[in-house]
Amino acid sequence: MKIIGLDLSGPRNTADTYLVIFNEQGAGLNFINAVNGADDQQIFHAVSGLGSNEPIIIGMDAPLSYNPGGGDRPSDANLRRAVREKGGGVGVMPPTMIRMVYLTLRGILLTRMLEKLKPELDIRMVEVHPGASMLLRDAPAKAVATFKRDESARLQLLQWLGEKGLMGIPRRGDVPDHFVAACAAALGAWQWSLGKSAWLHPAKPPEHPYDFAC
Repeated sequence: MKIIGLDLSGPRNTADTYLVIFNEQGAGLNFINAVNGADDQQIFHAVSGLGSNEPIIIGMDAPLSYNPGGGDRPSDANLRRAVREKGGGVGVMPPTMIRMVYLTLRGILLTRMLEKLKPELDIRMVEVHPGASMLLRDAPAKAVATFKRDESARLQLLQWLGEKGLMGIPRRGDVPDHFVAACAAALGAWQWSLGKSAWLHPAKPPEHPYDFAC
């Protein structure tokens, strides 16, 4: 089984998008590759190039639906409560919030593109929240709250991710926060595929066609 973590940025700022690919082996994941600055076509070709021999699980850090009328979806409000109970430090924003809406549009477009690879490829997609995926699994809370601006927090979280089964992750000194988020998205997607999510809001088609998991 291949596991992909996608930390998306808006469609006009693809330089901040990170894609990571892992291979499930035994009780863990082995790091295969990472693509920085991936645009939609690069993501599509990276996924389609994995072949049809095994399931491909994709955890996407972007809203994959929005609430009729705007504002929070039930899943957003639910996750925000779960994060607050863990002490907070992780933001959960409505999909139609200013600027977030661009990320939502890109996430929805990518799912439409990737769905076209079915049934030749066994692709399973899930919406994830990297920060919450770490916080709700008892990652160091201060590191989760500060990793976007603190290099030492990023390195601490990469160490923690390794302890959670993500093996072979590069740990250079200048590791970007988007890389850490993509790896955390892969962790959330992997655990979702095993039925071991720390938090789960099931899909409610047709408005919300994908599970949201951490």
